Amino acid sequence: MTDPYTAPGLTPGHLGAPVLEPEGAPPGLPYGVEPPDPERLRTRAACCLSVAGLLGVAMAAALALFVLWPEGEQPAPDYPGGGTGQVQVSVAQGASITQIGKTLTAEHVVASTRAFTEAAAKSPAGDNIHPGTYTLKEKMSAVSALNVLLDPSNANALTIPEGWRSTQVFAAIDTRLGLKPGTTAAAAEQHAAELGLPADAAGHLEGYLYPATYAVTGDSTPLTLLQDMVKEADGNLDGPAVADAAGANGVSPYGLLAVASLAQAEADNPEDMARVARVVYNRLAKKMPLQLDSTINYALGRSTLTTTQDDTRLDSPFNTYAHPGLPPTPIGNPGRDALRAALHPADGDWLYFVTVRPGDTRFTDSEEQQRKNVEEFNAYRAQHASPPPAGSPSP
Repeated sequence: MTDPYTAPGLTPGHLGAPVLEPEGAPPGLPYGVEPPDPERLRTRAACCLSVAGLLGVAMAAALALFVLWPEGEQPAPDYPGGGTGQVQVSVAQGASITQIGKTLTAEHVVASTRAFTEAAAKSPAGDNIHPGTYTLKEKMSAVSALNVLLDPSNANALTIPEGWRSTQVFAAIDTRLGLKPGTTAAAAEQHAAELGLPADAAGHLEGYLYPATYAVTGDSTPLTLLQDMVKEADGNLDGPAVADAAGANGVSPYGLLAVASLAQAEADNPEDMARVARVVYNRLAKKMPLQLDSTINYALGRSTLTTTQDDTRLDSPFNTYAHPGLPPTPIGNPGRDALRAALHPADGDWLYFVTVRPGDTRFTDSEEQQRKNVEEFNAYRAQHASPPPAGSPSP
């Protein structure tokens, strides 16, 4: 019998015989291995890409959360108690809660600025901290430090009201520092070149003692306090807006400061201050004398509502009845509202004004109407005049 595996013929292993492979299989695959389904391959690839994408997004989100997670979500560093020792901290005029917090942190009063700002945000009066120098302790809790700062009685400070004259400011500094009367006035004269006054002031300090609250420390002197006031005034008067407003109204920047002082002395609210400033500018433009009682009061060192005929003949450059134009210097230290009035006077043709009674200041461009208003003022004054003290001579 012929061995089918050795005899010539078309055997499975014979060259030329067809190779028996699974139907439809691509060449080269071993027997029993089915070819991958192209659709399934695409599905698997898409799934892998989707998983990889999701993992990438998750990792990016985790990184963003790690980097950008709000610090406020974590407790701010804070000390637990009332602190020890003693530290003096000065709060400047206009300092923000964040600035105060940074100062407290730098002086080791609180553990972190954020702890202090968060404590202030939770307090109904948290932003009502007065300027001054406060005695605190090291390593205080933010709430403890805030409570000290919120008590105005703890503020070692000096407050200068709007409209005060330099003589009043000098006296207040002497009193606050416990100095002999006249000490600050002498210091102002002796150290005029060190005060930081602009050249336009020609050494005159009046008008540059800006009304505000100033911190007083153990190192405070009349000179340092005066320098602080001049610096504050200069900060409110510097810039192109002041120069532009002065030029638009026909005065110098120093003249604008004088107008602000007049508005401060003649009116008691921002609206009337803006109208007074307009009257001053209108009269200057028409070359009319200002005829303001406040300038005579300044020259005489007094404050009164009554100006006599003799007063209007006063021999003084501050007598605006006798001398045209603005007074040679401001007649006081104007505050923010008065400065704003001089910068932005009200619109109007007024040339006259008079305060007939408290809260009733009347403005007009008619001399006849002004005369009637003055008559009402005199009548009101006569009705409300205080009786003379017993034993006083009759007028």
